[in-house]
Amino acid sequence: MIIVTGAAGFIGSYLIQSLNQDNFNAIIAVDKFDDDEKNKNLVGSKIKEKVDRDIFLSWLDKNYETVEFIFHIGARTDTTELDTSLLNKLNTQYTKDIWTRCCKYQIPLVYASSAATYGLGEMGYDDNEQQISKLKPLNPYGQSKQDFDVWALDQKEKPFFWAGLKFFNVYGPNEYHKGRMASVIWHAYNQIKKTGKMKLFKSHNAAYKDGEQMRDFVYVKDVAEVCMFLMHHRKNSGIYNLGSGKARTFLDLTKAVFKALNKPEDIEFIETPADIRDKYQYFTEANMEKLRKIGYSTTFSSLETGVNDYVQRYLISYSKT
Repeated sequence: MIIVTGAAGFIGSYLIQSLNQDNFNAIIAVDKFDDDEKNKNLVGSKIKEKVDRDIFLSWLDKNYETVEFIFHIGARTDTTELDTSLLNKLNTQYTKDIWTRCCKYQIPLVYASSAATYGLGEMGYDDNEQQISKLKPLNPYGQSKQDFDVWALDQKEKPFFWAGLKFFNVYGPNEYHKGRMASVIWHAYNQIKKTGKMKLFKSHNAAYKDGEQMRDFVYVKDVAEVCMFLMHHRKNSGIYNLGSGKARTFLDLTKAVFKALNKPEDIEFIETPADIRDKYQYFTEANMEKLRKIGYSTTFSSLETGVNDYVQRYLISYSKT
């Protein structure tokens, strides 16, 4: 059996679909399952059993002999969350509890870290494990992920295979329930459909023109591909970046959405809220060399290809239902 935590969420639910496509159908889906909108993400997926997050650890203690692999994708992912005790409980300590059991029961583990650990990127975006303890996240969410990464690297006892994935700006199907935490592509699609235009933040950094702030946007299909590769690879444990490896501007992204909708471009620039200006990232780009060196050779989707696929095959279809 393969366990996926955060199973009803954005990345977790898409990963389950990918596993099903490769005929992995004995899936143990772990989540709270208390959100009807999120639960729609699992409609049609082949799942052996759903396990509530709060009882999962005790479930694992009883069923570990039948578990082949764990993808721990679940987390409190709201980057505006300020309750550090909640973040420690759901992100840091919960992952420690899973890690400890993976060591004890000899279960390989892939867990979700985050590019939020890089903060403003003062040290670049290299997944060099010698530098990870020096990173300075900008918010409690990023810190909760950082705390676990540092703890994991410091452990003498580790699962026989493990990988932490620093997700960059993931977008794609199954994120509609995320509201304001959904990707810019999702927001652009809905804003353009409603108003015919898209509002972007002005730049408050002289090095970047309006709309030319840059992010590493990565399609969720590519994220699932990397997860599947690691499940089969099961060697070269460590922490890895997971982005496209190519930073693109918000203007590029917005133009791609307009093109996918076959609508004329109409872009307006608005002030960046004062309360986030000093923590606003103007550039992120994953160095993907480390993952490539262990044998991952699949090409990542270009922003234009990913956006067009997402809009044409998913967002338009979803808005009609």
